[in-house]
Amino acid sequence: MAALLLTACGNKETQLRQRAAELCQYIPDHELRETSKDYMTAEFYAVLDTMFNHLPEHEAMDHEWLYYFVTGNGGTIADYEVTDVKQTDDTHAIATIEVRQQWEDGSYAEDSDTEEHQLYMEKVDGQWLIADFDGHKQDCIRHIEINRKEQAVRKAMSDYLTKEIGSNYLQGQICLPTLLIVAEEDDNKDCTQVWCDCWVYWYNVAGDTLKTVSGGNHAGCMTIQKKDSHPVVTAFEQTVDGAGNEASAKRIFGKHYDVFQNMNSNQEVREAARKEQLQDYVKQHKLNIHYYQDEGWPAVALED
Repeated sequence: MAALLLTACGNKETQLRQRAAELCQYIPDHELRETSKDYMTAEFYAVLDTMFNHLPEHEAMDHEWLYYFVTGNGGTIADYEVTDVKQTDDTHAIATIEVRQQWEDGSYAEDSDTEEHQLYMEKVDGQWLIADFDGHKQDCIRHIEINRKEQAVRKAMSDYLTKEIGSNYLQGQICLPTLLIVAEEDDNKDCTQVWCDCWVYWYNVAGDTLKTVSGGNHAGCMTIQKKDSHPVVTAFEQTVDGAGNEASAKRIFGKHYDVFQNMNSNQEVREAARKEQLQDYVKQHKLNIHYYQDEGWPAVALED
């Protein structure tokens, strides 16, 4: 009887190891494959789907770990080996995985060390699925929350610029401000100060091109407060035009002045932000727009 129990336990562990090895093939690497949905818990897949498919694409630039869980960005392929599996209860297990970086020809990257990772498994409807990987689920949830807050603040800023400032310009069909955030500070739970260098642009749509009708620069500090659980701009202290511009900018931006000055004087940074934010708007609204064009200048492609 004891021998039978040992055999059963051994078979169970072997099956878990085999399943863990199979699940390794669905760990996100540069992309989240749709087929992964059948190998992850619904909650974990939903979190990753939000990260990979429903946040601005440029997020990867600042948070590479969200996209390159195991391989980095060196062009290698992850080679997985399950070294241990521990079942913590009837429906949960943790697999220890060693990963080496492998080239397409099967050779191993010389400068790559073996890395150890934890694959968290959960049994759902009789199937072992990926429930987490190295604790990234909670990392992703935190990041999504931060991003949603940032997007809500940006929307409040854009709405204010469109309604309160854009109304004073020659208007076109669409008003799309460009926001460059210099610094942000939370005075308390419901009040945020945002120092910014913003541009208000009105466009007309001509075929697949956004043609600029009017635009102008508005820099300063916005006060944003929560109203009915939504952020709203309640004040905007702007730099003045003309001879008093520098003095007002130094007063308003204070310790953030040097960052503002570097940002405001760099046309490449401004145009990169403008292009990126137009890309996000076009993608979000599923528009057939491929270019934007200022009067007297060649059209600029939104996609490189």
